[in-house]
Amino acid sequence: MIEEQGVVVALDGDYAEVRTERRGGCGGCAADGACGTSLLDRFLGRRAVLVRARNPAGAAVGERVLVGVSEARLVKAALAAYLMPVLGLVVGAVVGQWTGGDPWSILVGLLGFLLALFWLRRYSAAVAGAAGRHPVVLRRLPSGPTPLPISFSGH
Repeated sequence: MIEEQGVVVALDGDYAEVRTERRGGCGGCAADGACGTSLLDRFLGRRAVLVRARNPAGAAVGERVLVGVSEARLVKAALAAYLMPVLGLVVGAVVGQWTGGDPWSILVGLLGFLLALFWLRRYSAAVAGAAGRHPVVLRRLPSGPTPLPISFSGH
């Protein structure tokens, strides 16, 4: 389970809208910020993300919560979103090349890409309504005051 902390900003029946802050993908590897992921993180910055999550913990607006999403479901969604359009493009291009040469390869490749995007849109709509596919508010977190930084002035 992938977990992220956030704050409940709205309630909608059994669901909560949770604002989380996008974290960078880097955890401090040996590349020390010299990779493409850290460059994108610096360029795009941290932005708040709203997540619609099931709320079995009964969290209220303003509470800090821990939100979780299944790793397996996240991997399936990533494969569908990234692999299928590429697969449609490549298969279309190969079929087009086999049937009529370069111009057909381009046209059928684009057609395969568009068909894969159409499939992805329908798949996403079908999966979005399925039970158990949404993130879940795992638990409420203590909401004490944010500690202030300690300053040593030498006195």
